[in-house]
Amino acid sequence: MSFGRAGYALSTMLFGLSLFLPPSYGQVSDQLPSAPAIRHHDLWAAIDPERHHLTVLDRMVLQVGARPQFIEFTLAKSLRIMELFLVEGEGSVPLSFTVGLSGADSTIQSIRLSLPQTASGDVTVEWHYEGLIHDPPREPRHLRFVTPSETAGHIGPEGVYLSSESGWYPDRPGSLASYALAVEMPQGWTTVSQGRGGTKRDCAEPAGGEPCVMWQIWESGISEALTLAANRFTVKQREWTNGQGKAVRLATYLFPEDAALADEYLEATAKYLDAYVPLLGPYPFEQFAVVENFFASGLGMPSFTLLGSGSIKRHYTQPYALGHEIVHSWIGNAVWNRAESGNWVEGLTTYLANYYWHELAHDDRQAREQRRLMTQGYSVYVTPAADYSVAEFQRKSDEKDNAIGYQKAAMVFHQLRREIGDEAFWRGVKQIVTELSGRHADWKDLERVFAQVSRTDLRWFFAQWVERPGAPQLSLIEASASPETDQSGAYRLYVAVRQEGAPFRVTIPVEVTMQGSVQTLLMPLVGTRGEAEVSVPDAPLSVSLDPQFMTLQQLRREQLAPVLNLYVTDQRKALLPLYSDNAQPFQQLVARIQAQEESVSPGRKTAILPVDTAALPQSGSVLILATPEHQAQAQALLADSCGDRVQLEPSGFRVAGAKYEGPSMAVVFSCHRAGVPGSVVTVVYAMHPAAATKVARLLFFYGWHSVVVFTDGAVVQRDVWQVPQTIKEVRRNAQQ
Repeated sequence: MSFGRAGYALSTMLFGLSLFLPPSYGQVSDQLPSAPAIRHHDLWAAIDPERHHLTVLDRMVLQVGARPQFIEFTLAKSLRIMELFLVEGEGSVPLSFTVGLSGADSTIQSIRLSLPQTASGDVTVEWHYEGLIHDPPREPRHLRFVTPSETAGHIGPEGVYLSSESGWYPDRPGSLASYALAVEMPQGWTTVSQGRGGTKRDCAEPAGGEPCVMWQIWESGISEALTLAANRFTVKQREWTNGQGKAVRLATYLFPEDAALADEYLEATAKYLDAYVPLLGPYPFEQFAVVENFFASGLGMPSFTLLGSGSIKRHYTQPYALGHEIVHSWIGNAVWNRAESGNWVEGLTTYLANYYWHELAHDDRQAREQRRLMTQGYSVYVTPAADYSVAEFQRKSDEKDNAIGYQKAAMVFHQLRREIGDEAFWRGVKQIVTELSGRHADWKDLERVFAQVSRTDLRWFFAQWVERPGAPQLSLIEASASPETDQSGAYRLYVAVRQEGAPFRVTIPVEVTMQGSVQTLLMPLVGTRGEAEVSVPDAPLSVSLDPQFMTLQQLRREQLAPVLNLYVTDQRKALLPLYSDNAQPFQQLVARIQAQEESVSPGRKTAILPVDTAALPQSGSVLILATPEHQAQAQALLADSCGDRVQLEPSGFRVAGAKYEGPSMAVVFSCHRAGVPGSVVTVVYAMHPAAATKVARLLFFYGWHSVVVFTDGAVVQRDVWQVPQTIKEVRRNAQQ
């Protein structure tokens, strides 16, 4: 496609639209900035998916100070500027520019533009450019999904994805601009962008045998960036209204084969809005759309989320999925993160969506499970040597970043809520949205808001939990009790807790199990040792250190429940193939592991043990893939580590006394290795190769449970085994 009269006419019409936008659109400041700032883009874009081609006319409104000389912009290196004008009334003046490199990013070019000395205030610069955006998505190299497919942007027959990283429009660092966008696409294609719009103009009659094209228009208020997606979507819409009567347009843009899922996603979206609007305030946009993407992604943009097709097909409506992206509408897309000062947005969003949803639903069991996953995720993936503070997190590129910036940061907000109380915490969260919407915010802003609403000096809290790496490392060292002399049946309980390393200021819950009841005492710790003495109404049997995972801790590997992820993160790993020759799912799993380790140094690669192995290696974690032909050998290798928790049998297996039989059964379980602290032995036992098909393909998605039982690849039972290092029997002293 190329520019024509219709393109110029539509661009001129769009430029006029900005005059009628509400005050929040395109109005950043009435004062001249110290550095030139982009206030508004009027973009006309023609996209040709078959040729990966983009043609753009951008009428940009710049706010400049007096006597500007040179202004630098960034643009994709693959795009070529055809013309550049300064618009003056009805006329225009050609502008000179130079092209150079833009920092370390080899895909971006720097455009240095020269403005006349007389230009000041709001000036309009018209850009004409075209070229290819062709960076096909690449799969991330991880054992399990933690990041979307890698691409700076792509135009192709399979779909269109253009983001700020694509460099598809001229930009400046830190820009906050409004946008009006018109997109010309082939017939049958639908675009999605942020803000309001989606209007389709009638397809003009083809002239001279040219293909029919479609126009779609979008308008967006002030934003950090502009994202555009396009594909052959089936669109469904409905209206959601809050308690004050404000209407929000809900929409799904799904591939035709998934169109039947539209109602499920629309209903889930309405459910989350019902829950979070009272908590966070009015929904900040005019629409929310669920958009199916042609590559793996889970991205939240102002007014829509872009979810990979695989996720859409898996009914990705859970709180950690769709709920998380909807909460980003407030946290991240209304209040912006100041990237150079760390990323607080993902931690708070994770806390509100992945965790707090379960409290809203009064699901205490699942709320505890989320606290466990956040604490254990941080403990498993972050070693003390590789740790860094929450304040230093900017974005995730691996599991360690995810554990610090999402999971640990979410638990930091839980610690803050426990410190200042529910009323002040939730008032602070709402004030962050009310006060800081349309602005960049950082951890200092959050400290100020929460200190203000709680009327508490929180400097120590943010210094400890946000600016300092690490977390408390605690262990029970003593628990004893003596009968009370003046109260029949009561006992005086003494508990001592040790804190390793530089101490944290923390209050740790200690759960006391008695004959017929359970009681929780809160033990403040400020040094390396904490002691508590309390009267309990009955004979105490045992004490457990924070079994509800209320306090952020950095647990040692041997303190963690035995799970597959302890195998994944061990420095030394071995794999023992005890399966029949026709067990293709296991063969494919081994091949996949070896392929993913091609670039790993030899000392870090998984060692493949011989089939006749009679004893496990003296160090490291071991993964055993087994079928009934090798049942006796596998059971013998497990005896010291697993005891009687799981028994493998020729016709099935037993887990905690429950028997599972039949060719469709499979089990994944992990046990701490006897005599090898911090390492585990994990077993995948399938009664028939077919029973292992789905289990082997998705094995590393089951990394946080000690045992998972499957029938035909579907989970029928799962459990987490608590370890004795976090429980201590109470030593009862004789009556004095």
